[in-house]
Amino acid sequence: MAECTHDCSTCGEACAERTAPQDLRQPHNPNARVGKVFGVVSGKGGVGKSMVTSQLAVLSRRKGHKTGILDADITGPSIPKAFGVHERAMGDERGMLPVETRTGIQLMSVNLLLDDETDPVLWRGPIIGGVATQFWTDVIWDVDYLFVDMPPGTGDVALTVFQSLPLDGIIVVASPQELVSMVVEKAVKMAERMDIPIVGVVENMSYLLCPDCGKEIPLFGVGKTQAAADAHGLKLLGRMPLAPQLAALTDEGRIEDFQGDWLVSLSDILEKFEG
Repeated sequence: MAECTHDCSTCGEACAERTAPQDLRQPHNPNARVGKVFGVVSGKGGVGKSMVTSQLAVLSRRKGHKTGILDADITGPSIPKAFGVHERAMGDERGMLPVETRTGIQLMSVNLLLDDETDPVLWRGPIIGGVATQFWTDVIWDVDYLFVDMPPGTGDVALTVFQSLPLDGIIVVASPQELVSMVVEKAVKMAERMDIPIVGVVENMSYLLCPDCGKEIPLFGVGKTQAAADAHGLKLLGRMPLAPQLAALTDEGRIEDFQGDWLVSLSDILEKFEG
């Protein structure tokens, strides 16, 4: 064996240093305090990750916990609008300061840094991934629970977040359609490869509650999420309906006023979750 030059790019030896798995997780800002970190993910967009993230943060805050949301969906940020937050995030010599919502939930999103929140983010993948990581390394969080609203799919940015943040677990969000099994499987396989525990699955848009008789109407057919969860040995953590009142509150920036117990049991599980 030749003498080691510590330059693996020019070396063909299979030494322990070269083959050992590399830990790419980044430390948070030295002035920050962060408790548990949970990612909310899906194998595709449009299934309600931001809605689930927002509701979990609101429920956690209602229990008296210090709570934050890291909006890692850099090209499609929606968290600030849901909470009615339009001010710019500021910083000092210690780092970036999260913006607080009306009830005290801490937020960091690219929309809080743009001159105009309607401007598109026309950046390439490495830059987008770097910004998502900076929301972890540079922001002065002070939270018991930090929820990460992940970008859709399993691309570069999602991979960067999975590798850079010390996630305690992830929640997979799906919709009732037949496609759900593939969506769940993609998210599960990515989490398994990153060695990140999966808390379970949430089914969004499960049904519409009839305003007259209270009957559950499955607009997209009977959900396949339970079967998909069972196939991977996961728990179905909750079923969220299509709720016009909730949609209206979100559009008005008043997500913190929502009433609904669809994710209460999941909120309880997260308090005890150890991975």
